[in-house]
Amino acid sequence: MKNKRLIVALDFQSEQQAINLIKQLDPNKCRLKIGKEMFTHYGPKFVKGLIEKDFDVFLDLKFHDIPNTVAGAVQAASKLGVWMVNVHALGGLKMLQAAKNAINNSEKKPLLIGVTILTSMDQQELVHIGLTGDSQSNVLRLAGLCHQAGLDGVVCSAQEAPLLRKEFGDDFILVTPGIRLNNSKTDDQQRIMTPKAAVNNGADYLVMGRPITKAINPIQTLDEILLEIKQ
Repeated sequence: MKNKRLIVALDFQSEQQAINLIKQLDPNKCRLKIGKEMFTHYGPKFVKGLIEKDFDVFLDLKFHDIPNTVAGAVQAASKLGVWMVNVHALGGLKMLQAAKNAINNSEKKPLLIGVTILTSMDQQELVHIGLTGDSQSNVLRLAGLCHQAGLDGVVCSAQEAPLLRKEFGDDFILVTPGIRLNNSKTDDQQRIMTPKAAVNNGADYLVMGRPITKAINPIQTLDEILLEIKQ
């Protein structure tokens, strides 16, 4: 299951720009992530089109609402045929359990993972929203809720991956955004790491957007990353 480690984030304002890149990508080499921006622009039809092209799609909408609403949203995502979908762990245990129960009998059951602390957030941001403790302690606590609810894993920083791997074992999936190349801009990310270091830290899947999509030669960059993280 833990193959094709690289997940390319399609964060484009233009559908045609996304299509131009997708035409160059090999579904046997990578998976695709659709986030809020593209899903709001182009909706379920765009997601279905990617699946029809044999891409595994990570629907990254971070559902966070009352349990019944989140359960319905996750169930709708499973009917789209996505490979992975996420919810926000800050929604609490009852919400996480409702999401898990909603897809237990799905015909094509997606992986369900919980978002812990966004990789754009530093210690000051945690203080601003009233979370005590450092990022690692908050990530560990929220990952524990996801594990208790029976989710398949979490989204976390690669910096927290060793801690979570030790705590929850090898079967708990760790999806790590905030992956940057040595010569990349950090953009709005704070807790970042290179692809090779992230894999060595225990990450299962690496989410990368701008370092690939804004590269002069995106396909060459992707192939270089795959070579770097080859186990």
